[in-house]
Amino acid sequence: MGKSIESIWKQGFLEDSVMVVPKLNNLYDQKSIHIIDKFKRMFKINLNALVIFSFVVLPISFFMKIPVMGILMFILLNVIVLINRRLLKSLNNIDKNVNCYEYLKSFDNWMKEQISINKKMYQYIYPYIFLTMVFGFWFSEPFREALNKILGDHQVFLVYGIPVFWVLGILLIVILLAVFGGRLYKLDLYLVYGRVLRKLEELVIDMEDLRT
Repeated sequence: MGKSIESIWKQGFLEDSVMVVPKLNNLYDQKSIHIIDKFKRMFKINLNALVIFSFVVLPISFFMKIPVMGILMFILLNVIVLINRRLLKSLNNIDKNVNCYEYLKSFDNWMKEQISINKKMYQYIYPYIFLTMVFGFWFSEPFREALNKILGDHQVFLVYGIPVFWVLGILLIVILLAVFGGRLYKLDLYLVYGRVLRKLEELVIDMEDLRT
């Protein structure tokens, strides 16, 4: 009946003269390029969306009388974009003049490095976002007025005018966000890029199986 696809692939990695192999190589080349190009497009779109969102949040925060939150979020979002644009620039340096397997492996290694860097960052970013919201409301005049009313209507343990148990609760949330920040980042990552990453993983596994 002839050779199976698997046997053709295994032989094809060693014998460039096999007629079917160039077609299969071309198929995998197209698949790998499609996956990586799709990721690049999504990555750029998300970075641009963060920049736009930062410029939307800033004036809205002043309108809502929570400027501290808007300024801190503006700085954070643009720092995230700056770091990830540098990572994206390094992705463009991957050599495309290699076979599809090596190209995919290079991208896979870049992806792991990018995830590792962002995972460490988000252990600080999530607590930062939470504290930005806290400070934003704390320095907001409408919120302070509402807080004074609450404190006036209820018995709250205060030290120098600061609600101690509220502060302890905030510290607890900050610690939890720092501990689980990396996991939250990976959850966000797979919600956005999960389909592309699964296809990449499947393609790399298929090609490694055929090479053995």
